[in-house]
Amino acid sequence: MVWTSHPVPRLQGVIRAPGDKSCSHRALMFSGIANGTSEISGLLEGADVMNTARAMAALGADVKKTGPGSWTVTGVGAAGLKSPGEDIDFGNSGTAARLMMGLMAGYPLEANLIGDESLSKRPMNRVISPLERMGARFKHDGAGKLPIRLSGSSTLDAIEYAPEQASAQVKSCVLLAGLNAVGTTRLTESRPTRDHTEKMLRGFGARLSVRPGSGNRQVVEIEGGQLLQPVDTVIPGDPSSAAFLIAGALISPSGGVVVENVMSNETRDGFFQAAARMGAAIGAEDTGDAAGERLIDLQAASGGLKGRAIPETLVASMIDEFPVLAVLAAFAEGETVVTGAEELRVKESDRIAAIVAMLRVNGVGVEERADGFVVLGCAGPPPGGGLVETHHDHRIAMSALVMGTASRNPVSIDDAAMIATSYPDFAAHMHELGADIREG
Repeated sequence: MVWTSHPVPRLQGVIRAPGDKSCSHRALMFSGIANGTSEISGLLEGADVMNTARAMAALGADVKKTGPGSWTVTGVGAAGLKSPGEDIDFGNSGTAARLMMGLMAGYPLEANLIGDESLSKRPMNRVISPLERMGARFKHDGAGKLPIRLSGSSTLDAIEYAPEQASAQVKSCVLLAGLNAVGTTRLTESRPTRDHTEKMLRGFGARLSVRPGSGNRQVVEIEGGQLLQPVDTVIPGDPSSAAFLIAGALISPSGGVVVENVMSNETRDGFFQAAARMGAAIGAEDTGDAAGERLIDLQAASGGLKGRAIPETLVASMIDEFPVLAVLAAFAEGETVVTGAEELRVKESDRIAAIVAMLRVNGVGVEERADGFVVLGCAGPPPGGGLVETHHDHRIAMSALVMGTASRNPVSIDDAAMIATSYPDFAAHMHELGADIREG
């Protein structure tokens, strides 16, 4: 069903950020294998996270909702995860699929892993390869895509591994397999990626170390044979979701938005750094901490934006925010250049191609490159008026709807259903700020 975002004179108000999706996945997984009962509050109850909750229950954990965003999880402890009696369906979530493959690999179980049409097109060989080296076995179509049958082992071998991609999902998958391996698993990243797995594993009592390697590399080590301990977790607000609200304020004719309770983590703040380089008026105020993460309230106001070359050092820390950064670039004066972002090709969609198509159909000049794109900013509101093909990608859908709040003409998307995978309250929050987004 088509949804359309109409231009409005301002976006203004205060919104509390929804729970972080990455931390929500991990809280369910880690509490599900811990030796006791954990309480989770502020859990993001989007479709992706709910699939993880169902998966952990199918594998033997006792997972119960006790209130809005509040969950109680009793982990399997030393008994370990068991073979599920049904397929494990990850829906649209690459994070859940890749991390859970590592988690399951260290137990003597058999599981059939499936996903939706989009997830079934995404590469899993990047995690299958190291897991096979450790002793897990997989049956698939030969291309390493879902559906996959996983055969785990209680005697995985620890490995030393250097992923070809700078990917937090690959890193996390290997670390979770290493949790139950024999020996110490050592992973070397070409550059640091988001570190929620390391921080939250420590919170659940795991022993692991993180140290600088040569150049910009980072080395993470985890001892095998560890049993996690239960812990009560408060999920911090999601900076990726906050980025859409902040972007809406920055492009608004008279925007003024505050987003409360946002996680501040240097492996996740690339979008806000890039926006600041473009001249965005963004402020932050410390408000406390949750799940080992610093919390801030973000403030943003409308103002002139300048196109910039985005440093490749920021790519890993904003890999999910490039679609909405492209929206800022469309409103900016001058060129915005993105390079070193080839990882976008294997997200929920080919995000480079989807971003380029989103901008072109709305009258914005843009050049597609193998590892990024160049946006020729409109120095103000772009024409708009286009129908954006979302390719089942929630971040393309939300970015297009944000664009429509301040473009010269409305912007439409072909489908909004997948937005619920990561930000079920997106439309309600945008309406609260003054957006005019309608179905049909």
